Amino acid sequence: MKTTRTQNVMAALVCALAFITLNIGQAAEKPNIVFVLMDNLGYGEVGCYGGGILRGAPTPRIDKLAAEGTRLLNFNVEAQCTPSRSAILTGRHAIRSGTHSVPFPGQLDGLTQWEVTIAELLSGQGYTTAHFGKWHLGSDQSRLPTSQGFDEWFGIPRTTDEALYPSAPGFAKSGVEPEHIMEGRKGEKSRNLEVYDLKQRRLIDAEITRRTVDFMKRSVKAGKPFYAYVPFTLVHLPTLPHPDFAGKTGFGDFPDALAEMDFRVGQLLDAVDELGVRDDTIFVFTSDNGPDPTFPHQGSSGPWRGYYFTHMEGSSRTPFIIRWPGKIPAGRVSNEIVHEMDTFTTFAKLAGASMPQDRPIDGVDQTDFLLGKKDASNREGILLFCADRLQAVKWRNWKLHLYNEQRDWFTPLQKLGTPKLFNLILDPKEEYPVTVENTWAVEPMTKMMAKFEMSTRKYPIIAPGTPDPYSPPK
Repeated sequence: MKTTRTQNVMAALVCALAFITLNIGQAAEKPNIVFVLMDNLGYGEVGCYGGGILRGAPTPRIDKLAAEGTRLLNFNVEAQCTPSRSAILTGRHAIRSGTHSVPFPGQLDGLTQWEVTIAELLSGQGYTTAHFGKWHLGSDQSRLPTSQGFDEWFGIPRTTDEALYPSAPGFAKSGVEPEHIMEGRKGEKSRNLEVYDLKQRRLIDAEITRRTVDFMKRSVKAGKPFYAYVPFTLVHLPTLPHPDFAGKTGFGDFPDALAEMDFRVGQLLDAVDELGVRDDTIFVFTSDNGPDPTFPHQGSSGPWRGYYFTHMEGSSRTPFIIRWPGKIPAGRVSNEIVHEMDTFTTFAKLAGASMPQDRPIDGVDQTDFLLGKKDASNREGILLFCADRLQAVKWRNWKLHLYNEQRDWFTPLQKLGTPKLFNLILDPKEEYPVTVENTWAVEPMTKMMAKFEMSTRKYPIIAPGTPDPYSPPK
């Protein structure tokens, strides 16, 4: 009897240890994710993308990050701030969710509660989640980050343009409420902090960095995987650096802001190392869209043509660097087509989360591609929307313009009677149509367009300003 009892106790201990070991193993398989999203950072700003000293500011920390990870040359985004952030968080083209354009103040803006964000998926897998920076996906209390899957947040609900308002003639007597920097925690009402003015505009990215580091420390101490979404405000206009960086390069505010950007990214990278989670952390550096065309805030599109709010490559291609030591190949450079929506699907897969089955998800799983298990991306093409218009389509090295080329958002927009086809390998600036002799390349693009159109019949597009509660038509 005594032997049996001892055997039972030992068996129970073995089972308990096996259970604990299994859970530790499962936890270790869930990588931390630090997703750094710059604002209006063009393709040609960072050193490893041809910028750096050519733009007046070396970017050694970001360049080193690229050497330690994989750098994509054909990473594609939506054309504006709001739709790009929507696509990252939902894995869906923003036109599907009523977030296809930057909203004007005073209207109901942002994502409906029906949308499922990557923060919600990761929370369901035991992650702590935080947003530090620019939101731009809803100003109402019910649509701030802590109502969309984030445990905590700090930043601005809309855009950095509004930092100009408090000093504008007539604003003080207008009765219009200025934008505030805000903070909040899940289950609580978010509260206003300082008015977001030109002084705070210079200071905010330093505070974003400080809070992100603190969040990572708390998450590591708690033994939980974390998702830190860090949408910085640099280098959006007004492009003003922190006082510590003003005059640093000797070339003006924009290069000074690039120098600060590199420093802030370095601070986050250092924190990951100091916390001992370097090998357990996916670190992403990218931008929401191409650069601004207005001087002195004008950015660089690098080898491409055009600026944000257009369908040109300068609008849709941005830097993208991803590092996961020992998992993602170091020093790899690829020109395969990837879209920002793919990060939603890929990170959900790596965290063990299931995709929503009641809606179309446009992002594709790029796990094997990013891990270096295959050379090719899991997508061959993308649709390029500007606001609610499908303006171009890419497939492999071909691009079909449905509207005339645009330098910037104030160039007159003209829909083409006959689309123009470009070969992006031979003609990266989209200047010389080759439509007649290569019409065959249009066929896979028209199939992509038809597939998307059919999906909108089954799953109708949500109109901008749609109030909650929203539920899709049966």
